[in-house]
Amino acid sequence: MKKHSLFTVLVATLIACTNSQNQDHMTNTSEIDKKVDSLLSLMTLEEKIGQMNQYNGFWNVTGPTPKEGDAAEKYEDLRQGKVGSMLNVRGVEQVKAVQKIAVEETRLGIPLIIGFDVIHGYKTLSPIPLAEAASWDMDAIKRSAEVAAAEASASGINWTFAPMVDISRDARWGRVMEGGGEDPYLGSKIAIARVQGFQGEDLAANNTIAACAKHFAGYGWAEAGREYNTVDMSETLLRNTIFPPFKAAVNANVKTFMNSFNELNGIPATGSSYLQRDILKEEWEFDGFVVSDWASIAEMVPHGYAKDTIQAAAFAANAGSDMDMESYAYVHHLKKLVEEGQVDESLIDDAVRRILKVKFELGLFDDPYRYCDEMREKEVIGSKENHEAVLDMAKKSIVLLKNDQNLLPLRKEGQRIALIGPLAADKNSPLGSWRIAAEDNSAVSVLEGMKSISNSVTYSEGCRLLAGEADFVWETAINTTDKSGFDAAKDLARSAEVVVMVLGEYSFQSGEGRSRSNIDLPGVQQELLEEIYKVNQNIVLVLMNGRPLAVEWAAEHVPAVVEAWHLGSQSGNAIAQVLFGEYNPSGKLPMTFPRNVGQIPIYYSQKNTGRPAPVAPNQVFWSHYIDVDNSPLYPFGHGLSYTTFEYSNLQLDDNSFGKGGSIKVSVDVSNTGQRKGKEVVQLYIRDLFASVTRPVRELKGFEQVALQPGETKTVQFIIDEEMIQFYTANKKWEAEAGDFKLFIGGSSVTSLEAAFAYTDK
Repeated sequence: MKKHSLFTVLVATLIACTNSQNQDHMTNTSEIDKKVDSLLSLMTLEEKIGQMNQYNGFWNVTGPTPKEGDAAEKYEDLRQGKVGSMLNVRGVEQVKAVQKIAVEETRLGIPLIIGFDVIHGYKTLSPIPLAEAASWDMDAIKRSAEVAAAEASASGINWTFAPMVDISRDARWGRVMEGGGEDPYLGSKIAIARVQGFQGEDLAANNTIAACAKHFAGYGWAEAGREYNTVDMSETLLRNTIFPPFKAAVNANVKTFMNSFNELNGIPATGSSYLQRDILKEEWEFDGFVVSDWASIAEMVPHGYAKDTIQAAAFAANAGSDMDMESYAYVHHLKKLVEEGQVDESLIDDAVRRILKVKFELGLFDDPYRYCDEMREKEVIGSKENHEAVLDMAKKSIVLLKNDQNLLPLRKEGQRIALIGPLAADKNSPLGSWRIAAEDNSAVSVLEGMKSISNSVTYSEGCRLLAGEADFVWETAINTTDKSGFDAAKDLARSAEVVVMVLGEYSFQSGEGRSRSNIDLPGVQQELLEEIYKVNQNIVLVLMNGRPLAVEWAAEHVPAVVEAWHLGSQSGNAIAQVLFGEYNPSGKLPMTFPRNVGQIPIYYSQKNTGRPAPVAPNQVFWSHYIDVDNSPLYPFGHGLSYTTFEYSNLQLDDNSFGKGGSIKVSVDVSNTGQRKGKEVVQLYIRDLFASVTRPVRELKGFEQVALQPGETKTVQFIIDEEMIQFYTANKKWEAEAGDFKLFIGGSSVTSLEAAFAYTDK
């Protein structure tokens, strides 16, 4: 029963929406700040700390009330106002039930914020984020996040733990699937698009949710690509490469940040005042709140930084970690730490202000049940419109890596097509990792997609997928020993004109905790590929994976290679439409593909070194391997089309500029093929000398252009001070005088170049 205490009435008076004439008052920062301060003044220390405590869903709230054990303790905390947020509670019925306890049974009736890992969709799944990054299409990425927000909010959720904006250049790290790739400029644009897509223009609308930029910071730089591993880097790398997407998220008004599991320069990120207070809250003036990653406060103990959870709670609170996800450190220890003077209550007040502010901005005080509409839940989740949107995103995410002899597109009629591979008929792998609200085996398979277009497709598994079988483990989801299906697949391939092979990773062979020391084709797939090649060389290899793979043999032998990632619910339809030419691929790689794992980390924006090339024939003393070329298998920005593009007439309207000035750069892009297509025109810049050494190339701009056969368009870029700024030896962002080269083309290895200079006068 709701408690009608004096406090409840007073709070209702303070925070009710009383200004009916001002419909936009909830977005007025000063008005919200007044309400937050009024509410904060009524709260006890325990209630403040409660707002900093987040629990995982711990019981079926529509079932019996827990009577004993951990669940009973958490339930009582919820009733006592000692819980500010819950995660992994979903569905209107469940969310409404826990919200009802928070609003109607606690002393002050403060609503919960409900979090969930809405990473690339809720029930209707878009491609994994790395795949979306391959589209280089910010409007499509934003739309994808809008669909995810609409479905999640219809299920009662109002906060997602996304986007992950970690830059990473190590494909061994399983979580590359969750980010935007290797480049800070592209990653920053994607961060903005996803934050805007999730949060919309009105955070209080019932179809938007608060976003969370994660993981702050350096998580993608884990040593050896091993999950949760140590990170150690220079400030130059941190500022110029790691921070930009996070700063872009702040500029896009992201409401929350999540700190990271890793240590950075010897201090766990969750306990880093430098990251959370000095950089994020002071230098960048971030006014949202920071949530820990799962139990990352408690994990400062095994890190060897805190002697126990009590000390870890003090370290985290003092460092600026505002909300504790599942460590129980704040709710159990923070009150005593404040009373003992180890944590100042002003820091508690600051954290709670930040949390309450986001709740006000979400409109939860206006209507705690605004995200709990059963009718909307039924209408929005899984709608036809949402499936159309994720199909569009999936098609734009596919990258054509190779297409010798124009083997693609396939003919819909009159061509015998053999479809082979353990992932070809699978309806689970295409969903990808991080899909906890989606139904298993709900994706459109490649077999289904191809058969919906052509009756000329016959199928053989080739080698078994072990997922779902007894004793199955993710590491060996694609079997490592059984080749009994090889003969049937070879017989099918012999009778076909072209063979489509769908190979790669099972969905949970990438993602959190899924680092790999080898990034080749798992199981017996490579052997299957080589056996099929012996009987029919007209192979189209469709890669289904969550990370760049080392497929050098395929790149050398197979005439056509398609990077299809894990594309979500509409995967099979998207792949089929590309294979049969109904959609002309336009994706570009957001991450470099290595020749072998020994090249890792490999990325396009490398440093030149003092010995970049041999000075004489047979010279050995230069930066290289003796057993493999320095070049990647497929470079960043690479991606082909069923048509061809030509770049010409690169022009600069001046060869230098000074402070406050700029240069206009233009280039003509022509479609020289027979099909209409889209090209991502990419601008790279090299700073030839600087106070700290600079990369050989850095992406500084891109534009996607659509061209009809024979059509030419002029693409323009403006080069100004902001474009050439970096974190200098002066320890600030600035443009330095000097000489520069620019490169424009269809990938990071384009050779079309020009020169210019900048003077700081």
